[in-house]
Amino acid sequence: MKTTGQWHIARDAAELYERIVVPHILGPWAPSLVDAARLTGGERVLDLACGTGVVARIAAQRVGPAGRVTGVDLNSGMLSVAQSLPPVPGTPIEWREGSALAIPLPDASVDVVLCQQGLQFFPDKPLALREMRRVLDRGGRLALSVWSSTGIYNTVVGEALARFASEEIASLFCASRRVPAKVELERLAVGAEFADVDVRVGRMNIHLPSVDRFVLEHLAGTPVAASVAALGDAARANIGAHVQREMRRFGDGDGVTYPEESHIVTARVGSKLEN
Repeated sequence: MKTTGQWHIARDAAELYERIVVPHILGPWAPSLVDAARLTGGERVLDLACGTGVVARIAAQRVGPAGRVTGVDLNSGMLSVAQSLPPVPGTPIEWREGSALAIPLPDASVDVVLCQQGLQFFPDKPLALREMRRVLDRGGRLALSVWSSTGIYNTVVGEALARFASEEIASLFCASRRVPAKVELERLAVGAEFADVDVRVGRMNIHLPSVDRFVLEHLAGTPVAASVAALGDAARANIGAHVQREMRRFGDGDGVTYPEESHIVTARVGSKLEN
């Protein structure tokens, strides 16, 4: 999914990621990111850091049979799961292994670049933005998202890991939430010579079922999976109990529902005069 080793996961963890993380944490946001790109039939779309492909699959349906969608990710485990999922209506999706710092596509070969929660992992963010612009054709559009903060649930899970595992494991889990602020997002996009840069905050209520059990399944689909599995039953039970207790104020009967925020960045490739 990401371009650094910190979120490289094996095939079995990628399967859990698709089963747990996608439907509950990332999937609810995917349609709004695709909406922000205003896709039309026949367009060529790149889903960068595509993971198991939730955004790419929505894009494929939006652009239809005449369009083209490519999912690029550095993590072969994620791509393997993406390729194994049933096809969706619309255009077939091409899955390619590659880095955001050297996107394996020609110059000016796509109309839209989508990137859901990937930018924070790229070790050279200015280069990644320049690469996104490079592959966009004239008038092409960018829509990407990054979390606006660590968030309620991830903060609680990080606290539990720090208490019952280690600070190192907690830091690795929370890596996905170490994100550029709004001003930095604007600077990066403008620095890559995008035009009409807009950064807005999207808000959504996220529902998680049986959070004491959910958190352990969630952790098993992340790079800390092996470390958490090695803790032993008592420590894992303590993690689940801690998260359930701290999230209790968001209880809704069969789980928890809590507010979440994400920055959504949109921009376009302007003319040389604009840039």
